[in-house]
Amino acid sequence: MTEKTALQELSEEEAKAELARLADLLGRANAAYHTQDAPDLSDAEYDRLKRRNQAIEERFPGLKRADSPSDKVGAAPAEGFGKVRHDVAMLSLGNAFEDEDVVDFDARIRKYLGLSGGAPLAFTAEPKIDGLSLSLRYENGDLVQAATRGDGAVGENVTANARTIDTIPTRIEGAPALLEVRGEVYMRHDDFDALNARQTANGGKTFANPRNAAAGSLRQLDAEITRARPLAFFAYAWGALSAPLAETQFLAIERLKAFGFDTNPLTTLCDGPQEMIAHYRKIEEQRATLGYDIDGVVYKVNDLALQDRLGFRSTTPRWAIAHKFPAELAWTRLEDITIQVGRTGALSPVARLKPVTVGGVVVSNATLHNEDYIKGLDSKGARIREGKDIRVGDWVQVYRAGDVIPKIADVDLGKRPEDAEAYIYPTTCPECGSDAIREEGDAVRRCTGGLICPAQAVEKLKHFVSRAAFDIDGLGAKQVEQFYADGWIAEPADIFTLKARYGRGMQQLKNREGWGEKSADKLFQAVEDKRKIPLSRLIFALGIRHVGEVASNLIAQHYGSWTAFEAAMGHAKSGDGPAWNDLIGVDGVGQVMAQSLISTFAQEAERASIDRLVAELSVQDVARPDTEGSPVAGKTVVFTGTLEKMTRAEAKARAERLGAKVSGSVSAKTDILVAGPGAGSKAKKAADLGIQTLDEDGWLALIDGA
Repeated sequence: MTEKTALQELSEEEAKAELARLADLLGRANAAYHTQDAPDLSDAEYDRLKRRNQAIEERFPGLKRADSPSDKVGAAPAEGFGKVRHDVAMLSLGNAFEDEDVVDFDARIRKYLGLSGGAPLAFTAEPKIDGLSLSLRYENGDLVQAATRGDGAVGENVTANARTIDTIPTRIEGAPALLEVRGEVYMRHDDFDALNARQTANGGKTFANPRNAAAGSLRQLDAEITRARPLAFFAYAWGALSAPLAETQFLAIERLKAFGFDTNPLTTLCDGPQEMIAHYRKIEEQRATLGYDIDGVVYKVNDLALQDRLGFRSTTPRWAIAHKFPAELAWTRLEDITIQVGRTGALSPVARLKPVTVGGVVVSNATLHNEDYIKGLDSKGARIREGKDIRVGDWVQVYRAGDVIPKIADVDLGKRPEDAEAYIYPTTCPECGSDAIREEGDAVRRCTGGLICPAQAVEKLKHFVSRAAFDIDGLGAKQVEQFYADGWIAEPADIFTLKARYGRGMQQLKNREGWGEKSADKLFQAVEDKRKIPLSRLIFALGIRHVGEVASNLIAQHYGSWTAFEAAMGHAKSGDGPAWNDLIGVDGVGQVMAQSLISTFAQEAERASIDRLVAELSVQDVARPDTEGSPVAGKTVVFTGTLEKMTRAEAKARAERLGAKVSGSVSAKTDILVAGPGAGSKAKKAADLGIQTLDEDGWLALIDGA
């Protein structure tokens, strides 16, 4: 199977494998874009993969993963910054790519609200700035805090840096006592060119594009560096408020402008989809002359009371959508294909290109995804890309949108050198020489070397110390690479014996280049501080294939302790029986993830490494949350028939906010069926299974006050 496999051709097992691949790929892409300011997927490619993931989830709703990219926003805050928990989450936006998507957006809003097609419904339309999201907190008119979006819930404290930006007022008059102004930090094209010229003259780092320059400049540990960078800020939204700004989105933006913020002059009111699309075309025509980067147009329901009714999905508001611009293209020569090995052993091909400017950005690398993509084949051997494989020396069309490593969209066979040979994908690992095999149904070839493969070992160690895992202050990717190369650490357990081995004696950490007594002591203390670790973080830190951060949390919640989890993995290794059934019964854990978990604990070398690690730790049991306040927390609820006092979408959203899981079908796991007029087979099945059935009034009475 390849990513080009048509959705209708996917079997359930293929769909599981594809969702696992997409979760891993999109998770790494989120970290690269939001945390490292170094994207490795184009905006268009990222959006395409997210659409594919969502489409598979819609076709196979029971296969949705606990770590689904559909439920993710941004990435965790970077090291070195204080952390700020947002009072109101900073979410992302759903995307529209075709005019029909905008029409559908309007139709979905009307259906949710119960509005007829002729009822008035106004929207705002504004350029989507390609920069870095920022939230500014004002108390009694004074700027007291600035934070990046981070993962949507927790961002980075960049208050000192934000104060250096001229277009961010440090004092505003006439505002509510509490006001969080949200917008985008960006850099104008002329300022970007001047900055890169200065950087080159001073022998410093140059930036690939204005978005990277803006993000890197704002996220400096030294605010004086930020001060020297030409940053600007557009305000377009708000978070926590002590009093409303206005009754509509448009008037609220006007009020932000009156406070002294820059707001985008191309923001306008639109009456329905056709006016929205017309404004999109107008902005698209001006795009090259704006002087700053945009990547689409954002539409928002204008009436704030309706926004409140519409509410939010897990990661996006229902009342807004981003209409993205098409991707950009360029032609260049493919000079080489190299292979990179990841922590799960995946062999990832990378195209090395003759540098070319695409949309104002010089690119020299492109992702080639996997060997089928290079061959131009799908999983059944059928041709894609119009029958064209990809060869070194080919003239290729590069596809990108934004500051990215692009993909190759097409090959010009008319310019293919006569001596160009078909690329032969390696069957051995370029790092350790072990066999690289491709399992049936998997699009990726993987190294079988495991712990003996240096690429896998280093990547696993980097994952182990990452922010969502052990998050050891002072021990990042660079230090991991150096310590591994010098033989100081080979597996996670070695991190916790560093002080015993290199804290004194002939070889000491403090004597290494770039280290001193203070920094060495600080690292040793940071390691000591992480000996006590929550169960969920430990499970995630192990880097088990298919097991992401969300899945690790759910697994930890289910088993409660390391002892119970470890024992269960041993009891489930047969692939059947009560322990196996219990494992695959965990929400979000399917057979693919379960097999990955038990195989990790069944491998002798891997298990020994885990045991050595756990011997150094104090693993914290999971504290069970108090759900006493909600009568439906943890219960599975199904709605059927016609609801008369709220729309189905509103009922589902309310139930989920109260901790219930809403399902579309009745089964033995269903706790409550809410049946309105017209309920049919679901009501009969619920009666047969003895499931509690309520009418709409009974449901509202049950959740009243919760």
